[in-house]
Amino acid sequence: MSDETYFNIRLQFDKELFDKTIFDAIADNRKGYVCSVESNNLTVANTNPQFLAVVNGALVNNCDGSVLAKILSHIHHRPFDSYIGADIFIKYIRMKRFRQYFLGNTPEVLDGLKKNLSLIDPAIASMQFETLPFRKVDEFDYPAIAAKINADNPDIIWVSLGAPKQEMFMSRLQPYLNRGIMFGFGAIFNFNAGVGNVKRAPQWMLKLRLEWLYRAFNEPQKNVPRYANFLKILPRLIKEEKQKIKASRSAS
Repeated sequence: MSDETYFNIRLQFDKELFDKTIFDAIADNRKGYVCSVESNNLTVANTNPQFLAVVNGALVNNCDGSVLAKILSHIHHRPFDSYIGADIFIKYIRMKRFRQYFLGNTPEVLDGLKKNLSLIDPAIASMQFETLPFRKVDEFDYPAIAAKINADNPDIIWVSLGAPKQEMFMSRLQPYLNRGIMFGFGAIFNFNAGVGNVKRAPQWMLKLRLEWLYRAFNEPQKNVPRYANFLKILPRLIKEEKQKIKASRSAS
C-alpha cells in the first residue's frame, strides 16, 4: 500500500514502509516531520486549509485511530490497520539505535519520562529533555530552539505540545534544522512518565481497540467535543471519499 490520500490527508498504512521512510531519512541526514493522524487532526485539517497543508507537508503520516482505519477499510474494501503513535514511540525507544531529543511538556513529566526511558535504554540518560515556554505557535523563537537541537545533532526529535499546535510548530521549526525527524505524538510523554493523570488505556482496552473510549472518559472535557466534531464532519468526508473512488474507477 502506497502513501496515498484518504479523507484528503496523506496516510501510510504499510507499517514496514512507514518505518523504512523514517530510517532512510535519518540515514541520509535529512530533516522532516511526522504527524499522527486521528479524529481530531483529521477534523481540523478538513476545516482549516492551512493545517491541511501542514499535515500533507509531512515526511510521512501514520493513522493513529483504529476507528478511522476501520471506516476507511469499509469504504475502500481494503484491510487497513492503525499504527498507533504510542506504539511507534516505545518501539523506537527499544531499538536503542537513535540519538533522540525530547521537547515540550512540563518539567515534572520530562523528569519522569527521562527516568523511565533510561531504564529501557541507559543511553537516554545523556540525551536532552527540554521544556518550551507557554506561548502561541507564532511566538516561538525558532532559530534559537533549532540552534540547541542542531548542537545536539539528534536523529529523532519528539515534540509534545498537543495537537494541532505541535504540527504547526514542527512545520515552522523544520527550515532551521540541519537534520533530524520530528514526531508530533502529543500525550506519549505523559503515557510514559509515570506522573500525572494522563495515562494510556489498560491493556484489555487496547486489545479491543477501545483506547478512544478510555480517553473520552479520562479527559471528557477535552476529548468528547473532539469526537463530536469528528462525527459532524464524517458524513461529508465519507461522501467525498466514495465520490473520489467512483471518479478514479471511471477514469481507469
